[in-house]
Formats: sequence, C-alpha cells, structure tokens
Amino acid sequence: MLNAPHLHILESPDWQEYALLDSGNGQKLEQYGPFRLVRPEAEAVWEPGLPLREWDLADAIFHPAPEENGGHWEPNRRTMPDRWKMQYRSLKFWAAATSSRHLGVFPEQAAQWDWIESQVKSAAQPSRVLNLFGYTGIASLAAAHAGAQVTHLDASRKSITWAKENQQLTGLPETSIRWMLDDALKFVQREARRGSCYEGIILDPPKFGRGPKGEVWEFYKLLPNLLSACREILSPNPQFVILTAYAVKASALTLHYALSDMITDRKGTLEAGEVVLTEKSRRRLLSMAIYARWSAG
Repeated sequence: MLNAPHLHILESPDWQEYALLDSGNGQKLEQYGPFRLVRPEAEAVWEPGLPLREWDLADAIFHPAPEENGGHWEPNRRTMPDRWKMQYRSLKFWAAATSSRHLGVFPEQAAQWDWIESQVKSAAQPSRVLNLFGYTGIASLAAAHAGAQVTHLDASRKSITWAKENQQLTGLPETSIRWMLDDALKFVQREARRGSCYEGIILDPPKFGRGPKGEVWEFYKLLPNLLSACREILSPNPQFVILTAYAVKASALTLHYALSDMITDRKGTLEAGEVVLTEKSRRRLLSMAIYARWSAG
C-alpha cells in the first residue's frame, strides 16, 4: 500500500480584529478591524449563511475588473480611509483597500506566524531567517519578534515600504530585518555562491510574477529550481522551512513531495495541508491556500 501523507487543516482561531463573518455566492463577508467588507471568493460556491441585511451593512464592496486584473472598491455605508491599523497578538500592521482587492494582510496565515515564532523561540541557537516573496512582512515581523535576524525579500518596492512601516508600527529594531528588493531565485543563487546560510526559510511564491528587473516568475516552471537553490543555503543545523501556495492548480500533496525532496536527508517533521478560514455564521471552512512545512524538532 502507498504510504500517503496525512493532510492537515490549519485554522487561525485567535484573531481579535479579524473575522470571516459569512461566505457564499462567490463572495465573502469579512471584518477587518472596524470595517466590514465584501470581496470576491471563488471557493464560496454555497449559499450564504447570513440574511442579506447583514451583507448590506458592509462598509465597502470590491468589484473586480472584467478582465480579472484589478478592480475597484465601492463605498457602501461610509468612506474608507487610505489605511488603518490592525493587530494580531504582538504584531501590528497597516491594512489598506488596494486595487488588487487585497488588504496587505492574509488573516488565514496567522497560524503560520505563530508556528514561525515557536520555531525560532525553541531553537537552541540564534536563527537567521529568509523570507522570500515577503509582501508586507508580517511573517518577517513574527520571526523578528521571536528573536531571529531576518532577511526579507520582495520584488515590489511598494510592498517593502509597507513592510518597513509595519516594522516601525510593531516597534521592532531597524537592525532586526534586512530588506532586499530582488528576484528571489537570483538572490538565493547568489547567497549560495557567497556561502550564506539560514536556519529558517519562508516561501510564499505567487502563481505568476515579475522581478524588479522584469524577471518572470512562473510557479510550476521555477519552483523546483528555487527549492533546489534553497537547499544549498540551508544551515548545517536548520530549524524550519515553510512553503505556501495560493491560486494554483495543485494540491497540498504537490507541496509535500516537493518539500520532501528539498529536505530528503534531514530528520524532523514534515506536514502538509490546507490553510482555511472558519466562518462565524455556519462554521464552514473556506480553503484559502495549501502549505507544506518542515521542522527539525
């Protein structure tokens, strides 16, 4: 019989300032701090659990563009500010309603932030952590807050500026995070040539993207190359590797086996599964991403 991995469901139940209030009809109703928002959600193919009057209380609704590239927010009950403060445990960050429908924070990742903090805190030695495709940096904040020396990389100058502002808001020392505007694969390959190494690596690659010099990122084509390069910069005493994927036609099994190849000669624990949000209305689980993660402990 094939020894198939057991897949996990990863929830983030400890939020105080975020909630998935309801979902259905291709949309989700969410609470982001003081604001109630409606965004598209292709996974929500079922009927909403709350009556329409609850959805009508939304402060703003996101309307995607016909070509599914961008869109706009329509104020419903009040005008939205350019940005507002949010907090998860000790991590503080800015949320903003962007033209890509995202708000600078992926709430379903909170369980991963907790896991990253626990890995860094439980390590017997100081941790150097590399966060690739770091976006607005909340995973970097989690690692730095736990005591790691973090290298945060993203191809977007705007995202790095946002992440730096989150660092300041959380009150972390400037020296706790090194900021890199670069192409992920090229940077990792250079780090390998320099002999640099990291105890922890965080990977959250998009389906498709471009580097700061126009480098093209394609998930299926380049992920094997990136994982192979990351293998070369793992410390002799690594602590963890975490890989998350959004909006790709792959299962958690794909990430499980890909990460298994990367850490094939390492002892430890490897798990994979889905990252979900849990509704307040009917307690349904809304799948947001797939993940695989390995830890030495």
